[in-house]
Amino acid sequence: MIGHRRDDRPGVRRWPLWLIAAPAAVAVWSGWVGLGELCGFGVIHPLPGIIPGFRLNTAITLPVGVEAYAAFALGAWVGPVLVSKRARTFAKRSVIGVLVLGMTGQVAYHLLAAAHAHRAPVPVVVLVSCMPVVVFGFGAALAHLLRLPAEAEDEAAAEPESEAAPPPAITGAAPEAAVESRPKARPGGRGSGPAKAERAARAAVLAGQPISARELARRHHIGRTRAGEILSAVRAELAGQNGHPNGRLTPA
Repeated sequence: MIGHRRDDRPGVRRWPLWLIAAPAAVAVWSGWVGLGELCGFGVIHPLPGIIPGFRLNTAITLPVGVEAYAAFALGAWVGPVLVSKRARTFAKRSVIGVLVLGMTGQVAYHLLAAAHAHRAPVPVVVLVSCMPVVVFGFGAALAHLLRLPAEAEDEAAAEPESEAAPPPAITGAAPEAAVESRPKARPGGRGSGPAKAERAARAAVLAGQPISARELARRHHIGRTRAGEILSAVRAELAGQNGHPNGRLTPA
């Protein structure tokens, strides 16, 4: 599964999707396999000396990899799951690119088949040969981005805005009104994450316990960049207090 579902509403019936997908899958599969064979994909022996009789037609790797990633990325983009903004944006852009490449491949195959060509031109061969590697890279990147909690990234993105807003000036006419107009910090709100992370980082550094920015971000639900800044600031501050500018603390 990708992320967490937003609610528990029952899904729509999916059996019409099979009627739509079946003919499309046949056409897409035949197009990719045919284009792969025109581009040099064919039967290989992937396990020589281990299973000599095992053979595999590498042309099937094109429809499996390209279309499987398209479905995976579509789920991350428009599916009813909570994912980070970076993951959703990457899924959107990559799936559009993969679908465009898929349509280009289908058009290229049918043009070559209509012309009774026995091999594809060099630009088509280069493009088709690179597609499995590109799709694998997209899939690995999206899988890593989906592990980033949506709440932590939203909080990290909102922190610069809250820190940049200056407090209202206190005038001599109505100081009480100006003081009350300041936003009050709520316990457990967005500002509590960085504060707790700073206290935890300070305690860990003073105790000599190893702690990383990734662990600090995971424990206190803040962005990894923000956690790294907090950890660096705490180490620099404590190193300065102990008279060691190189960042090493003197044990108490």
